[in-house]
Amino acid sequence: MPEPPVPSPPVGTAHPSPARQRGRFGRTLTARAVLVTCAVALVSVVVTALVAVPLAVRGAERRDQEALAAQARLAADVLRVRAVSRRDGVGERLIRQLGQQNIEVYLIRAGQPDRPGLPRPVVTRVAAGRNVSGRRLVDGERTLVEGRALSGGDGVVLTRATSGPWRQVLRGLWLPLLAGLAAGVAAGLLLARRLARPIRTAATAAARLRAGDRAVRVPIEPPDEVADLAYALNGLAAALATSEGRQREFLLSVSHELRTPLTAIRGYAEALADGVIEADAVPGTGRTMLAEAEHLDRLVSDLLALARLEAADFPLEPGPVDLTRLAVDAERTWSDRCAAVGVPFRVETPGGPVPAYTDPGRIRQVVDGLLENALRVVPPGAPIVLAVRPAGADPGAGGVVEVRDGGPGFTDDDLAVAFERGALHQRYRGVRKVGSGLGLALAAGLVRRLGGDIAAGHAPEGGAAFTVRLPGDPYLTRTSG
Repeated sequence: MPEPPVPSPPVGTAHPSPARQRGRFGRTLTARAVLVTCAVALVSVVVTALVAVPLAVRGAERRDQEALAAQARLAADVLRVRAVSRRDGVGERLIRQLGQQNIEVYLIRAGQPDRPGLPRPVVTRVAAGRNVSGRRLVDGERTLVEGRALSGGDGVVLTRATSGPWRQVLRGLWLPLLAGLAAGVAAGLLLARRLARPIRTAATAAARLRAGDRAVRVPIEPPDEVADLAYALNGLAAALATSEGRQREFLLSVSHELRTPLTAIRGYAEALADGVIEADAVPGTGRTMLAEAEHLDRLVSDLLALARLEAADFPLEPGPVDLTRLAVDAERTWSDRCAAVGVPFRVETPGGPVPAYTDPGRIRQVVDGLLENALRVVPPGAPIVLAVRPAGADPGAGGVVEVRDGGPGFTDDDLAVAFERGALHQRYRGVRKVGSGLGLALAAGLVRRLGGDIAAGHAPEGGAAFTVRLPGDPYLTRTSG
């Protein structure tokens, strides 16, 4: 069975972080960074030990070999001066002194050792008058061996077990290796805290943003990645503040536009209900209320269309369209409307088809909206022009639709915000005739959804010019290629 939904916290409350919810070690950045640095330090210690210990052991064995060789030369010099044996006082002292250094002494007389244990090749070599130096197995144990030949098949052999250097090296290395591991842990902890601090600061700022605080800012500090995160959060906060400010202005302007027809309808309705309107004035009152209701309906329709523009299921039916024919069809509708208010209406076409690939209903909606805006602001006698032309010499390049007028036009600053919801309405309300502030935003959204682009500029007729570029028919593009 599906789990029941988890209730959302109230607006303005900060969500606890997942790490704090779970409370398990290793979930936080600090814990992971410490674990990683500990692992790196441990690996470094192991690698160092694997490399350094054998080198140190070999160095210690070489020193022990050299020391043993020096002892062997000294013992040989004593034996050359005086032949001694284990029972001789000098021999006993020599063997005792060397034994205190963990050195075993073997005396060879006439090719025979005075006690067993030496490998036969060592005895043979020394008896043959050759010295021996190196490591050999003595009584099954790896041992340093230094043999010196004397005259007449005599000789002396000194041995020392090699297990000692390993213990000495390990005793000397474990403390530095442990110190290195501890230093790695401390460095990891400091690094993790340094890395986690700006992230926690950013998380706190994001929580404040979610709670509605748009004045929050994150300090910019190195490294570059942390600075980039701070710049992004600060930019997000500024963009949210700007967007919410525009939304408030837009809602204020829309509420004013909605209130105007509602006030008129309510006033006339109350007058009709109170019987203060004469019978012969009722049809005129009804026409006024109907006009205000139609105005209200257009506002609501524009708001709904704007809300649906970004939806994935926004209906579009693109196909091949002849923009010349679209302009001719629009002329039949708009020439009479413009003539009724004394505005000349002109259509400019290249005299032949202008193919494009778009939704004919939606592009006609865009053209009607632009012409509606133009007719609202142009004075009597100023022209309105609807022009179409190909976007290029290639038939598959698409087409261009222009709506120009001789009205008051735009300033350069107006062009930058012409297609923002309510921007021009807010700027020119009370100065000149303005609409709801939705028409240009709706036209821009429709053109973008149709795969084209729209731009505002200055018209040669003295007013505003809106240029819509539409994509070409993909079939024409393939056949022309």
